[in-house]
Amino acid sequence: MRIMSFNLLCSGSGENVMKKRKKAAAKAIINYSPDTLGVQEATPAWMTWLKKSLTDYDFVGVGRENGKNRGEYSAVFYLREKFSLIDSGNFWLSETPEKPSRGWDAACIRICTWAVLENKENGSRFAHINTHLDHVGPIAIGNGVDMILKKAGSFDLPVVCTGDFNLFEGGEFYQRLMSGTLRDTKHLAPDTMDSRTFHNYKTDPDVGGVIDFVLVNDKVKPLVYRVVTEEIDGRLPSDHYPVYADVELI
Repeated sequence: MRIMSFNLLCSGSGENVMKKRKKAAAKAIINYSPDTLGVQEATPAWMTWLKKSLTDYDFVGVGRENGKNRGEYSAVFYLREKFSLIDSGNFWLSETPEKPSRGWDAACIRICTWAVLENKENGSRFAHINTHLDHVGPIAIGNGVDMILKKAGSFDLPVVCTGDFNLFEGGEFYQRLMSGTLRDTKHLAPDTMDSRTFHNYKTDPDVGGVIDFVLVNDKVKPLVYRVVTEEIDGRLPSDHYPVYADVELI
């Protein structure tokens, strides 16, 4: 299977406003045909566009502001012809995860969406968890990591976890993220690469860094890891590159 993570950039400005990028963003997804896809910063406008453009996919997820249709989604898309949705849910990265809420020292309300999917052909099941951690509050980032790890550990299934974690590869919070049941496909896949995932439309390679990850538990075998760095129709579709991993369920 191919598992993708893509921070779409909620709005943008100037030449990088959403309306100038939306076709390129959809094409980036369609060109690489992920089996499942976790998106971040997917505003209601983005969700309307993705539902229109990604005609082979269904999704689960809610807007983080009200648990319905307001605010950014961290939705999970999946190929409807290949998978049946067995179970799904959302929780907020806060002290009250069951309802829309901002946690600890976070700058924004943050949400996690998950889905349990079944392959229609062979009956195999796995869970896909997708999230977007806070970019400001260290307590919120650390506690968000712990909540994601707890959720990943609650499944007796293969687990894939995608997201913009807003923590840099190799740092303290990254080590915390790697301390549980999840591991980074970048460092497990025999066919891999090294590239920043957040570039902020800057050509300087020292700007940005690796903050978007495709993670798996020990029931998933990574084969390929890629950061999609090329332009599409002459432009980069977001201030983040899409990231994907090709994996096998064990």
